[in-house]
Amino acid sequence: MIKTNNLKVTAITPIIAPADLRQVFPMTDHAREFVSRSRERIKEIIQRRDRRLMVVVGPCSIHDTAAAVEYARRLADLSRRVDDQLFLVMRVYFEKPRTTVGWKGLINDPDMNGTHLISKGLGIARGLLCTLTALEVPVANEMLDLITPEYVADLISWGAIGARTTESQTHRELASGLSFPIGFKNGTDGNLQIAVDAMIAARASHNFLGINRDGRASIIQTAGNPDVHIVLRGSTRKPNYLPEDIAHTEDILRKNQLPPTIMVDCSHGNSNKDYRRQPEVLENVIGQVVDGNQSISGLMIESNLEEGNQKVTADHGQLTYGVSITDACLGWRETEKALLAAHKRLRSRK
Repeated sequence: MIKTNNLKVTAITPIIAPADLRQVFPMTDHAREFVSRSRERIKEIIQRRDRRLMVVVGPCSIHDTAAAVEYARRLADLSRRVDDQLFLVMRVYFEKPRTTVGWKGLINDPDMNGTHLISKGLGIARGLLCTLTALEVPVANEMLDLITPEYVADLISWGAIGARTTESQTHRELASGLSFPIGFKNGTDGNLQIAVDAMIAARASHNFLGINRDGRASIIQTAGNPDVHIVLRGSTRKPNYLPEDIAHTEDILRKNQLPPTIMVDCSHGNSNKDYRRQPEVLENVIGQVVDGNQSISGLMIESNLEEGNQKVTADHGQLTYGVSITDACLGWRETEKALLAAHKRLRSRK
């Protein structure tokens, strides 16, 4: 018999259903109340009814859950010190977009050895989110895979659609049905219009293919997500966080009848991919807010326990604890110093 299907597929392996994973790692009533409260606070901030700034801060990607929990404990302590001016949300990214190939994140390959035990990765990810929520640390996550949100979305307070996927129709549809605020990044070339178009699309209702809690292919119908905003991450050519860039973004948002609320990513193109320059970007943006800017509602910082990054080796015992294995990150000491300085300056606002 001549085959015409799956000619280039080497294996199809069923995975655990979302409903079954939620039984293994259930969400407590306290966790539900905390996540709901965190989402409402973020909505108030991006709608500018709460004058605090949201700061999404944490590792470029999660590969070591012990280090992630330690980071979360430090962040929770810092949050109590700056909460009157800054609402801290931990960046907990399990999936990494790749221009070509490479490690795709903890969910895709939790053992970092090419075995791709995705069911295991989903369990580790959900278990970590339950732990962080119990510590009362709000969680931010990038929506990359279209199926995994059904496994973890109930524990997420804020989500991002990255520069490589903002233009994707399926990710815009996904965002239209998510239960938390979503930030769309500008394109890697600096294009703002694709993020604006994404916001407009995500605010509308859609019908698309997805999965339900039992893991069955389903038609998903959404009502649209009004809690969307733009994230400026710079480009391969220049940054876009300076006052003239903010004013230009405000103008584009108003012309498209979108709320002029803006998050600035201190990393990526805005720091020229130099993690050590993130405090410089942060300081500039805080200065704009202190000077009276009303549209800047948030910031993003790539930060870890220790600074820099490292390559994954065959012997994982040689990996340095608390150091990123993807993009280089600011160390905790400099992160804390920068956020405390920002807090002090923001308290001087009228």
